[in-house]
Amino acid sequence: MIAASLVSIAPVSAQHLPDTTRLLRFPTTNGTQIVFCYAGELYTVGKDGGTARRLTSGPGYTSFARFSPDGTQIAFTSHYDGNTEVYVMPAEGGTPKRLTTSATLGRDDVSDRMGPNNIIMAWENTKPLIVFRSRMKSFNDFIGSLFAVGLDAELPQQVPVPRGGFVSFSPDDSKMAYNRVFREFRTWKHYRGGMADDIWIYDFNTGATENLTNNPAQDICPMWGADNKIYFISDRDNRMNLFVIDLATKETKQLTQFTDFDIKFSSLGKDSIVFEQAGYIWRYDLATGQAAPVPIAIKEDFDSGHGGLVDASKHLESVNLAPDGERTVVVARGDLFSVPARNGTARNLSKTSGAHERDAVWSPDGKWVAYNSDATGENELYVRSQDGKGEPQQITSGADTYYYAPKWSPDSKKLLWSDRLQRLRYADVTTKTVTSVDQDKYGEIESYNWSPDSQWIAWARPEENGMPRVYLYSVGNKQQTAVTDSWYGSGEVVFSDDGKYLLLSSARDFKPTFGDEEFANVYRDMERVYLVTLAKETANPLAPKSDEVGKAEEKRKKEKAKEAEEKKPEASPSATKPEEKPKKAVVVKVDTDGIQNRIVGLEITPGNYRNIRMLDDNRIFYLRRTAADEVGEEEE
Repeated sequence: MIAASLVSIAPVSAQHLPDTTRLLRFPTTNGTQIVFCYAGELYTVGKDGGTARRLTSGPGYTSFARFSPDGTQIAFTSHYDGNTEVYVMPAEGGTPKRLTTSATLGRDDVSDRMGPNNIIMAWENTKPLIVFRSRMKSFNDFIGSLFAVGLDAELPQQVPVPRGGFVSFSPDDSKMAYNRVFREFRTWKHYRGGMADDIWIYDFNTGATENLTNNPAQDICPMWGADNKIYFISDRDNRMNLFVIDLATKETKQLTQFTDFDIKFSSLGKDSIVFEQAGYIWRYDLATGQAAPVPIAIKEDFDSGHGGLVDASKHLESVNLAPDGERTVVVARGDLFSVPARNGTARNLSKTSGAHERDAVWSPDGKWVAYNSDATGENELYVRSQDGKGEPQQITSGADTYYYAPKWSPDSKKLLWSDRLQRLRYADVTTKTVTSVDQDKYGEIESYNWSPDSQWIAWARPEENGMPRVYLYSVGNKQQTAVTDSWYGSGEVVFSDDGKYLLLSSARDFKPTFGDEEFANVYRDMERVYLVTLAKETANPLAPKSDEVGKAEEKRKKEKAKEAEEKKPEASPSATKPEEKPKKAVVVKVDTDGIQNRIVGLEITPGNYRNIRMLDDNRIFYLRRTAADEVGEEEE
């Protein structure tokens, strides 16, 4: 059987795949027709392919069609009336009939990692009952149960198992093969943990349950054939392929040998299995053991894909203010726009309809805009002139993962960013040389910042114990120094504007409360803002104050100067602004020896702190959120 499947797949792989429509999903077949989902609607086509005909045109997303045992009707999931509900219609098309009425769920979308609600799984063979997976009674969005509903649209009845996913019934409906877990919409690969599902057999007469496959891999989509075999898909070879198990001998055979993309959402018909693979619909012939892609063409006006004028202001992704506040760089619908503060017109800087730009940030000198773009097919870092003139400069190349938003160094010469490979790196904009700062083993690096003189980098590194630690990196000597210890989680690290201090949030306040439903300690609002003096000679601004003899005159002079400053009348809006004196260049001095002992906490309310900044005049700003600030869904 395995050898036969190799012979059947190899010629197809060697030839060019059909130059037809792709992104075809959720197929089902009755032996003569194939019904599938494309762009959220159902289409039908002959089993050998051709030009497909649309069956549905309702609002929302229509998917998961399943033919009735006699092939004359189709049950499917759709949003005709708002919620995700179960419908049925003639196989050749016609008016749909709604069979279920469900409450609105918070997570009910085809893009959700647990999939939408009320997904059609199968029909029973001897009774006109449609079985679907629903979360209508579940307290947990990850857990769904199987329900059966008749064509009379009466109240659905739960199938007598506590939870379930994909399911298929024996020819006489005395047993069913099913998955206990439904996680097909997750993007996990090669998973071998507790949510790697098996095929189970449930006997309706005895109530007995048997683990049929009992394999560490993911065995899903059981399909009970008339030949006393159960077909299913599995990633036992690290790629989802089609398998079969003989119920008499318990022998398992692999039927396909795909190595590029997974088989997904397979469905059994009278003489074949159809499935989704790499955007095509494939058909596996049970008699010959051959699999082939079905050439399907969608020929319509594709109204949703027409070009046109769109108000980009209603599709903003991010904004970043220029250093002088005169313009803002805005990312909207994948393009970069420079928007004036008051006068002038917006400028489209990128004009790349075929690429997605994101994470645009203005350079501190106001001359450049850095951003991520997938113009090459992979996301890379780019820099372009803020006025839109000239061509963009590609800073990085050979991207091997997703990049997060870059941060300019204050001298506008370097870009610092993290990525999903848990690295922290910076690039020299002129030479395009990339330097690695850190690569963590335990998580992605989310908090990182430059020193005012561009010679130091501070970041929070995730640790094995779940407590992130703050580190310093010297651009000059490429050395790392731990600032905090492993006892407390720390993050949101940033340098003060004058370069004398390092500020961070750290969870060091332990004031437990008790949970609403169990007698257990619950820790909330554990963070405060902490300050680290970088140089040994820098005075601690939070040190205790003491009145001393001989210093009274100096103290009074300072107080009078402060009072005089406060009494100065505010300048009118029309008054000429005083000429700003150029700021003195900041040189950051760091004494790494004993730096862990120079950390002090602000006497402020414990909570969760973000966006910390310390100005030259020692004022500290931040955003704080505590448990008292939380509101329920209804209040929002």
